Amino acid sequence: MLASCANAETGDSAAQSGKIVATTGPAYPFKTTEVAGFEEPWAIAFAPGTQMLFVTEKAGTIKVLDTTSGKVGTVAGAPEVAYGGQGGLGDVAFLPAEAGKPLNGRTIYLSWAEAGEGDTRGAVVGKGTLACTGVDACAVEGLSVIWRQTPKVTGRGHYSHRIAFSPDGKYLYIASGERQKMQPSQETGNTLGKIVRLNLDGTPAAGNPLAEKGGVNAEIWSWGHRNILGIDWDAQGRLWEVEHGPAGGDELNLVKPGANYGWPVRSNGDHYNGDNIPDHAADDGFAQPALSWTPVIAPGDMLFYTGDMFPAWKGHALMPGLASQAIVDVAIEGDNAREVARYEFENRLRAIAQGPDGAIWVAQDGKGAKLLKLTAR
Repeated sequence: MLASCANAETGDSAAQSGKIVATTGPAYPFKTTEVAGFEEPWAIAFAPGTQMLFVTEKAGTIKVLDTTSGKVGTVAGAPEVAYGGQGGLGDVAFLPAEAGKPLNGRTIYLSWAEAGEGDTRGAVVGKGTLACTGVDACAVEGLSVIWRQTPKVTGRGHYSHRIAFSPDGKYLYIASGERQKMQPSQETGNTLGKIVRLNLDGTPAAGNPLAEKGGVNAEIWSWGHRNILGIDWDAQGRLWEVEHGPAGGDELNLVKPGANYGWPVRSNGDHYNGDNIPDHAADDGFAQPALSWTPVIAPGDMLFYTGDMFPAWKGHALMPGLASQAIVDVAIEGDNAREVARYEFENRLRAIAQGPDGAIWVAQDGKGAKLLKLTAR
């Protein structure tokens, strides 16, 4: 059995070498083009309303690709990161409401692993301003940390630190992994194994389910999570997340406020040493996954497709897989989900983004990774 974190998510395994072979056959509705190369890309995101694709590299570099010219530049002003294992520079995100503004002067959000006292680390999210007049003249200015994972702990795994904005643009949601410490996911008073809901300035949003407890509890939206690496909104405005299980039991969950998703008390996988974890059950008091995978897919990211280039994918969740080396296509059916297809590649896949024209962009994982553009045949 493929181990979702032991093999697929350590950050130590580079993508397999070799040139991508063009996908063929009726099951593959796209053609694949290699566009650029990056070193350990972790996240890719278009600045809304532009052709500019921003790429984070785990060791601490931000790149920008002008997808019209193919030119790549380095963005100055990246933060210092705690690089190693699964840690380093993480997500990059832009406010959808600023789509009509010039790129220069836009707000940019970044997540990364930050070193603490002793041998501790934790995820953080920072907010800055983009000073960008072209691919060769781009910088992040005034970057300051607006949120910190609490507490910082030892180890270099399960930061999660994916970023999503609510459909109305008012709130910031952050996936906060349990840092391989397990039990804090079930405890309050910390933000490990949680999804937090914040105002755009990083302060706790009003109406969060544990607000009356005060402190960091006021940030918490949901808990009982393990290692969330994909988070996005469906067409109905509902939040979904996909997370790594242990040996088996990757989960896709419909996220509801105040819901507990069971980790580490319940999982459809087992511990790496073979010890049993009770499976999810309808009467166990926890929120149930909409879909789970054993063997794992080891998701690297997730998006809900909204474009017109691939009509069959509209409204579906698309997940690039690390261990599975595939894009996993999932249809949403009410509160449940069903895997529709799996498009296999020759390399581990880390990140995914939808282009302005509806094309899909996918970043391979590891050193010497390729950025791929998928377009309709």
